[in-house]
Amino acid sequence: MNVAVIGASGNIGTKIVHELVARGHSVTAIARNAGKAPTGAKITAKAGDAADVDATAALLKGHDAAISSAPFAPGLSPAILAAVKKSGVKRYIMVGGAGSLEVAPGKMLKDTLSLPEPVMKILSEGTESLKRLRGETALDWTFFSPAAEIGPGERTGKFRLGGDQLVTDAAGKSRISYDDYAIALVDELEQGKHIKKRFTVAY
Repeated sequence: MNVAVIGASGNIGTKIVHELVARGHSVTAIARNAGKAPTGAKITAKAGDAADVDATAALLKGHDAAISSAPFAPGLSPAILAAVKKSGVKRYIMVGGAGSLEVAPGKMLKDTLSLPEPVMKILSEGTESLKRLRGETALDWTFFSPAAEIGPGERTGKFRLGGDQLVTDAAGKSRISYDDYAIALVDELEQGKHIKKRFTVAY
């Protein structure tokens, strides 16, 4: 496929780009600073401000799928969604947050945390983004929440998938590496098992 990745220079975005290329896909790597985007065969780096709907739509046009790995800055997620719709790209995968995952009936992970207000705003933006997508009928969207903890680590290819509930191991931990998250995301792109749904991943 020919895939556009928004936020391609971030920790997760970079891994997604490399996973896509490793599987033979072509990637347009979109970042605010194109010089920080991944480079290599089958990667075309483009500078783009995700908050600019018209400019982002122009960058996305003609791709088979769009993936957003942009941060949850207030107002940015709806702008990206508007750009995807305007571009005519139908398949959209959003790197989601873990804060909206359920840890008990009616209770989200973010409801159990005591974090600084700026961080809580980011978690709330992730929750709002999921609500926005659930009301979206024009796109084949997927919201992919990571585990509660995501960071550098091994590429194992061994993990468990879940739906709206936080996935934990026998010790109650919920974690995933950037590399394994990228594997699961590209699996979803290729297989389309969670279209118009949210899913999650953890060890």
